[in-house]
Formats: sequence, C-alpha cells, structure tokens
Amino acid sequence: MATVFDALPGMEVPVGSISQSLAAMWEDVAAHGAPAPTHDDTKATQVNFVLHLGFNTRPPDAVTQFQTAVRFSRRYPSRVVVLCPLDDTSRARDMRAKVYGECTLGKSKSDKRCCEFVMLSYPYRTRQYLESLVSTCLSTDLPLYYWAHGFAASARLAEYHYLLTRSRRVLIDSATAPGDALTFPWPRPEVVRDLAQARLLPVRQTIGQFLSRYPDAALATGLTKVTVASGAATVAEARVLLQWVRERMEQCVGSSARAAAPVTYVCVPSARDELGLTFSYAKGKSFVWKGDLRHQSATFAADFGTGPTALRTPLSLLAPEDALGEAMFF
Repeated sequence: MATVFDALPGMEVPVGSISQSLAAMWEDVAAHGAPAPTHDDTKATQVNFVLHLGFNTRPPDAVTQFQTAVRFSRRYPSRVVVLCPLDDTSRARDMRAKVYGECTLGKSKSDKRCCEFVMLSYPYRTRQYLESLVSTCLSTDLPLYYWAHGFAASARLAEYHYLLTRSRRVLIDSATAPGDALTFPWPRPEVVRDLAQARLLPVRQTIGQFLSRYPDAALATGLTKVTVASGAATVAEARVLLQWVRERMEQCVGSSARAAAPVTYVCVPSARDELGLTFSYAKGKSFVWKGDLRHQSATFAADFGTGPTALRTPLSLLAPEDALGEAMFF
C-alpha cells in the first residue's frame, strides 16, 4: 500500500546527505535550463515551514496539502520540511528522505521565487532522532512556522515539544483536528492559530463593514438571539463566525447605555454550501445575512429601526495558501 511519503513528489536521497542532495538537485535543474537559485538567491528565503501530515492524512490529501504549501512558497519563499510519520503497525525501521524544489519567475529574471522541500518518513520508534534531523534541514536565523494537519490525537501531537515551543505560529484546522484541539493545553497556546478562522476573513470583513454603519445601541437594544446556519462542510467556519459575532455584540452591549436581556447564541444546520447569520429582536428590528458559497454571493436584509436595507455582495473564503499566510503573519 502506498504511503503518504510515496505519494509526494521529489527525489529520494540518503537521510545523511540531505544538504548535499539539495545542492545537486539545483545543479541538475540549472543544467536542464530551468529556473534555479543562485548563491545570492539563498538570501531570499523568508521562512522555515514544517508541514506535519498526521495519521489521519491519506495520500491524495497529502498531495493536496503539499501543493498548498508550494503555492504558499511562491509568495513567501520557504524552506519546507514535510513530516510523514508511519503508524505503529508499520514494519519500516529506518527514516527515508526526499528533496524537491522549484523556482518561478515573475515579470523579470530578477523576480525569482524559490522553495525547497525536504520530506521525511519515519516510524514512531525513530521519533527521538527527528527533532535533531529537522533542525539541520531548516535555514538558520529564520522564523519557524509549524502546520499540523490531519493529526489523530492532540496528546500525541503534544509530544513534538521542539516544534510547539520554537515555532512563531502553530497552525491547526478545527475543521479536521480532534475535538479538543482548540482547548488542549498546548505549551504556548498564545501562538496557536485556527485555519478555519483565517479562511473566514472575507466574511468577517464584509459583515463587519455592513454593521459598522449602525450605532452600537441600534444593534444591541432588544437583541434576543443570534443564529448561525451552516452545512456540514462549513461547521468549523460557523463556529468561528458565531464566536466572532458574540464577542463583537457583547462589546456593543457593553458600550450601549441601555440594559440588555441575555442573548442566546446558537448554530443550526443548513444547506451544504450555505452560511447564514440572523439577529432576532424583541420587536421592530431585523438582520439577516445569507451566503451562498457555491455561487460566491451573499445578501443582506436589515432594518435597525431606520427603514429596510437590502444589499448583495460577492462572497468567498480565503484560498488555502492565503489562509496560511493570514494565520502565520496576522
């Protein structure tokens, strides 16, 4: 059966000669006339990036996430280490390595973006040597970012102490992570970022811009219930949206001069490719936002006591590579 490591592109090389193999790979690329980094281009690398493909990652999914990392690296030139652990049933005894690299040209030859990938396959029994090997694969004096994808248990991922404590950001995706991932006592919880929240940035911006035209008192007074509706494919995004709205509306209630009754916040199921947000009021006011992800459009229908307003806007979630950048740097 093909493993995650086997499914990823690259040239297999001895584990003990990864650096030499990367240099030889670029020499071969240049010899065939394809874009390759020169000595000066090494200064263009901006980040160290570790992509950890956990036990819940299947080979097709691994290729998808690898390509996301490649697209990200075209914008932010990176040295990427991809970790491919083997489960406890594997008979493999040794680590394996692959190297991969590509350069893309912009409007001129001087606008060159290069990325280097090192893929490491390892049985769990060799994990004690992994952190030392990873550190030798990374570029010195550059920030480290860690993306844990498809991991099966938060407690087991917590064993990767070096990556969790040394990384400037630790990225997880609550859409696929274990249920306790957002509340697990990570060594540095302040650096953990959820990719579902990053993907939702355009939605939060659009709704925030619409509501910002109204006074806090108009939004908060008489509010009884906030409902977020979503399909099965966007449950994580719905949870993020509900939490974001709750935080913002509690700020509105706090700044409003009028006392407010307790507000109920709930998520409910909806059509597969829809997100919806509804404010329910005691009387006289209304707010409904409906997003259709399939057709990339959304509609507002609101009346906060000054007359009805209707508006149609474009809608999209951030692309995976853009969500990575958002979660890493902002």
